[in-house]
Parts: sequence; structure tokens; C-alpha cells
Amino acid sequence: MIHPTLIKKQRIVLCLLAVLIILTVMISMGIGDAALSYDRILPTLFGAGSFKESFILFSIRLPRIIITVLAGMALALSGAILQGLTRNDLADPGIIGINSGAGVAVAIFFLFYPVQSGTFVYLLPVVAFIGAFLTALLIYIFSYEKKQPLNPTRMIIIGVGFSLALSGIMIVLISSQERAKVSFIAKWLAGNIWGTDWPFILAILPWLLIFIPYALYKANRLNILALNEPVAIGVGVAVKKERLLLLFTAVALAASAVSVTGGIAFVGLMAPHIAKSLVGPRNQLFIPVAILLGGWLLLIADTIGRNLVSPDGIPAGIVVALIGAPYFMYLLLRK
Repeated sequence: MIHPTLIKKQRIVLCLLAVLIILTVMISMGIGDAALSYDRILPTLFGAGSFKESFILFSIRLPRIIITVLAGMALALSGAILQGLTRNDLADPGIIGINSGAGVAVAIFFLFYPVQSGTFVYLLPVVAFIGAFLTALLIYIFSYEKKQPLNPTRMIIIGVGFSLALSGIMIVLISSQERAKVSFIAKWLAGNIWGTDWPFILAILPWLLIFIPYALYKANRLNILALNEPVAIGVGVAVKKERLLLLFTAVALAASAVSVTGGIAFVGLMAPHIAKSLVGPRNQLFIPVAILLGGWLLLIADTIGRNLVSPDGIPAGIVVALIGAPYFMYLLLRK
């Protein structure tokens, strides 16, 4: 049973994060190359804006903001699940190669599959998932040992190796392609939010609507799996089955996010850690906090990067990396 004080603390933190997201959304809607004054945002949202104001808000700003928040939520939850499964605080879908696997699949699909506007957007998350799942499966196979089926340290090291190898494959793939396609892949690798239209929201949303409730439902299983394996077996948990289902969930969430945002790392590393420091290590408490925190972190990174340098800005992935890399080093040294 969770102490009522902790539940109250979690609700306060969730409310504060919701307010932070709303404030950041309002700021993000008002700033950019095309000006939209803050006193016109609410009238425009409720249909009283001019054609120019409506176009800026509904065709340019709002889809990008929603995509960024959803992708941040998916990456944060994916990181939280991976950290619970591996019992390693350094696990993150971007660091252990899952994002790279999704990226290679997206690159192959984009470079060699004839792009059709009607289906391309909706196939992207599926293609990214196939690449990410195959990568995760190979990492699991290579890190498997009879004495210790899931060795956290071995899995992280092998994942980093796969990430580097897949980055090399990506370079080989784009080295002989035409300039326009290479430019897109380069932006994708940098973590540039490129899926900035309403169809991309419809493409990513079903994945989150399925897997976020499932992960919350399995939060107590993650608590048990975070203990040692004999304890988990002793309380009646089908360890292998639960691990594979949760790994499947983490991969699906990461793949759906990076298919529309590009190769963004460190959100899945930072959000769970900060959430644990705020409300404690129990998954029922920190996972909802991590989800909102991930959405806010990626949104604020994209807002800063988009407006820091004109005209193209800095990709959100680079802004997150500038914050996340020192945090990663801090965790590495501390552990």
C-alpha cells in the first residue's frame, strides 16, 4: 500500500507539471519567425482570429507543439520501462541503440520505398517499430547468459555497441544518395522535429493510447522485476513473459516517437530520474510524473532551439543532448 502522503505529493507534482506544460505551450505558440501576439492566441484558438493568425497557429505551431509533447511522453515512458527491466539507471532508448535501429529502418524506407502521401505518414511508426524491435531482439540475444538471463551491464554495453554500428550503417546508406534525401536524413539524425502536421499526430497517437495505459497497468510488475529474479519467480511472476511484453512496449513507444521527431536521446534517461527524485522509486508514483516531465522537457528544448538561431534554429535533439550528456556523465561517475 502506498502512503497517502506520497500520493498527495504525486498529485501536487502532476498538477505543477501540467501547469508548466500549459505555460510552455502558450509561450511556444506566441514566438517564432511569424509573430502572433499573446493577446490574440485565445481568440484565434476559439475561431475569432484572422486567416493569417489561424494559419500560423493551426497549420504551423500547434501540430508541432502537440507532436513534441507526445513524443517526449513516449520517450520518457520507454526510458522508465528500460531502466526498470535492466535495473540500470543509464538505460535509455537513444543510448542503447533502439533509436538507431528505428532510424536505420526509417532511412531504408525513405530512401528506397516510393513515397506515397496517403500512406507514408502512417507506415513510418510501423517501419520504425520493426527496425527498433529487431535491434532490441539482437541486443537481448547477444546479452543473454544462462546463469543471468538479463545482465544489465552487459546489455547496456552491447546496446552502445549496436548504436555505434547502426550509426555507421546509416552513414553508408546515405553516402551515395541524392542531396535532398541526404539532407532529410541528416536532420533526422540531429533530432530535428520534422513531423509537424496533423497526420503525424494521428500516426503517433494510437501507439500512446494503447501503450501508456498498458505500462501503467503493469507498473507493479515492474516493481517486482526491479528486485532480483528469484523473488519475482517466488511471488508468481512469469519473468520471461513479462520482460518480453514490457520490452515490446518500450520499443513500440520509442519507435513511434523517433519516427516523427528524429534521433532524440537523453529524454528517456533524464525524465525517469528526475521523477524518482520528486516522488520516489515506486513505478505507480513516478511513471505518470516521468510521462509529463518527458513531454515538457522535449517541448522546452524544441521551443528554445527553434527560436535561438534564425532561420532554421537548432534541432531539439541537439538542445536535449547539451543538457543530457553532462547529466549522463554525472550519473556514470556517481554509479
